[in-house]
Amino acid sequence: QVQLVESGGGLVQAGGSLRLSCAASGRIFSNYAMGWFRQAPGKEREFVAAISRSELNTYYADSVKGRFAISRDNTKSTVYLQMNSLKPEDTAVYYCAADGRRDWTTVVRGAGLYDAWGQGTQVTVSS
Repeated sequence: QVQLVESGGGLVQAGGSLRLSCAASGRIFSNYAMGWFRQAPGKEREFVAAISRSELNTYYADSVKGRFAISRDNTKSTVYLQMNSLKPEDTAVYYCAADGRRDWTTVVRGAGLYDAWGQGTQVTVSS
Protein backbone atom coordinates (compact mmCIF):
# COMPACT_ATOMS: atom_id res chain seq x y z
CA GLN A 1 0.00 0.00 0.00
CA VAL A 2 1.25 3.46 -0.84
CA GLN A 3 1.55 5.94 2.03
CA LEU A 4 0.56 9.57 1.46
CA VAL A 5 1.50 12.64 3.50
CA GLU A 6 0.04 16.07 2.72
CA SER A 7 1.65 19.38 3.62
CA GLY A 8 1.40 23.06 2.78
CA GLY A 9 -1.91 23.94 4.36
CA GLY A 10 -2.39 27.03 6.48
CA LEU A 11 -4.23 30.30 6.99
CA VAL A 12 -4.45 32.72 4.08
CA GLN A 13 -6.51 35.79 3.26
CA ALA A 14 -9.08 35.71 0.50
CA GLY A 15 -7.42 36.25 -2.85
CA GLY A 16 -4.20 34.63 -1.69
CA SER A 17 -2.45 31.46 -2.79
CA LEU A 18 -1.22 28.22 -1.30
CA ARG A 19 0.51 25.18 -2.74
CA LEU A 20 -0.27 21.82 -1.24
CA SER A 21 2.07 18.88 -1.60
CA CYS A 22 1.43 15.19 -1.17
CA ALA A 23 4.47 12.96 -0.83
CA ALA A 24 4.07 9.27 -1.59
CA SER A 25 6.17 6.37 -0.38
CA GLY A 26 6.11 2.61 -0.26
CA ARG A 27 5.24 1.95 -3.90
CA ILE A 28 6.17 3.14 -7.38
CA PHE A 29 4.48 6.54 -7.56
CA SER A 30 4.05 6.57 -11.33
CA ASN A 31 1.77 3.55 -11.02
CA TYR A 32 -0.89 5.68 -9.33
CA ALA A 33 -3.50 8.06 -10.63
CA MET A 34 -3.80 10.83 -8.05
CA GLY A 35 -6.52 13.11 -6.80
CA TRP A 36 -7.27 15.89 -4.34
CA PHE A 37 -10.44 16.06 -2.29
CA ARG A 38 -11.64 18.37 0.46
CA GLN A 39 -14.07 18.26 3.34
CA ALA A 40 -15.50 21.28 5.08
CA PRO A 41 -17.09 21.04 8.56
CA GLY A 42 -20.54 19.51 8.35
CA LYS A 43 -20.18 18.68 4.67
CA GLU A 44 -19.37 15.59 2.68
CA ARG A 45 -15.96 15.03 1.13
CA GLU A 46 -15.91 16.50 -2.37
CA PHE A 47 -13.74 16.05 -5.43
CA VAL A 48 -11.33 18.89 -6.24
CA ALA A 49 -8.91 17.74 -8.94
CA ALA A 50 -7.36 14.64 -10.46
CA ILE A 51 -4.36 13.81 -12.60
CA SER A 52 -3.48 10.74 -14.60
CA ARG A 53 -0.38 8.64 -14.12
CA SER A 54 1.24 10.29 -17.12
CA GLU A 55 0.24 13.82 -15.91
CA LEU A 56 -1.05 14.49 -19.41
CA ASN A 57 -4.69 14.46 -18.31
CA THR A 58 -6.25 16.49 -15.55
CA TYR A 59 -9.79 17.17 -14.38
CA TYR A 60 -11.22 19.79 -12.05
CA ALA A 61 -14.37 20.46 -10.13
CA ASP A 62 -16.27 23.41 -11.57
CA SER A 63 -15.85 25.29 -8.30
CA VAL A 64 -12.05 25.41 -8.64
CA LYS A 65 -11.58 25.42 -12.42
CA GLY A 66 -9.35 28.29 -13.49
CA ARG A 67 -8.08 28.87 -9.95
CA PHE A 68 -6.47 25.57 -8.94
CA ALA A 69 -3.89 23.50 -10.80
CA ILE A 70 -2.89 19.92 -10.12
CA SER A 71 0.51 18.63 -11.15
CA ARG A 72 2.86 15.81 -10.32
CA ASP A 73 6.55 15.07 -10.32
CA ASN A 74 7.04 11.33 -10.69
CA THR A 75 10.76 11.70 -10.01
CA LYS A 76 9.94 13.15 -6.57
CA SER A 77 6.90 10.93 -5.92
CA THR A 78 4.87 14.04 -5.21
CA VAL A 79 1.58 15.52 -6.38
CA TYR A 80 0.84 19.22 -5.97
CA LEU A 81 -2.22 21.42 -5.81
CA GLN A 82 -1.56 25.07 -6.60
CA MET A 83 -4.45 27.13 -5.27
CA ASN A 84 -4.84 30.72 -6.40
CA SER A 85 -7.53 33.35 -5.86
CA LEU A 86 -8.64 31.54 -2.74
CA LYS A 87 -12.10 32.16 -1.37
CA PRO A 88 -13.52 31.62 2.14
CA GLU A 89 -15.59 28.75 0.73
CA ASP A 90 -12.36 26.92 -0.09
CA THR A 91 -11.82 26.44 3.64
CA ALA A 92 -11.60 22.70 4.33
CA VAL A 93 -9.33 19.82 5.13
CA TYR A 94 -7.65 18.80 1.89
CA TYR A 95 -6.80 15.17 1.22
CA CYS A 96 -4.76 13.51 -1.49
CA ALA A 97 -5.65 10.06 -2.72
CA ALA A 98 -4.07 7.37 -4.90
CA ASP A 99 -5.55 4.77 -7.24
CA GLY A 100 -3.19 2.06 -8.44
CA ARG A 101 -5.54 0.31 -10.85
CA ARG A 102 -5.65 2.75 -13.78
CA ASP A 103 -3.94 2.96 -17.10
CA TRP A 104 -1.50 5.65 -18.08
CA THR A 105 -4.08 8.28 -19.13
CA THR A 106 -7.15 7.82 -16.92
CA VAL A 107 -8.21 10.44 -14.38
CA VAL A 108 -10.29 9.27 -11.43
CA ARG A 109 -13.04 11.46 -9.97
CA GLY A 110 -14.93 9.21 -7.61
CA ALA A 111 -13.76 9.11 -4.02
CA GLY A 112 -14.84 5.49 -3.72
CA LEU A 113 -12.45 4.49 -6.50
CA TYR A 114 -9.34 5.53 -4.60
CA ASP A 115 -7.63 2.96 -2.42
CA ALA A 116 -5.19 5.07 -0.41
CA TRP A 117 -5.63 8.38 1.40
CA GLY A 118 -3.47 10.83 3.27
CA GLN A 119 -4.29 12.26 6.68
CA GLY A 120 -5.28 15.69 5.34
CA THR A 121 -4.03 19.24 5.71
CA GLN A 122 -6.14 22.18 6.88
CA VAL A 123 -6.67 25.16 4.61
CA THR A 124 -8.39 28.19 6.10
CA VAL A 125 -9.24 31.23 3.99
CA SER A 126 -10.22 34.35 5.88
CA SER A 127 -12.45 37.03 4.40
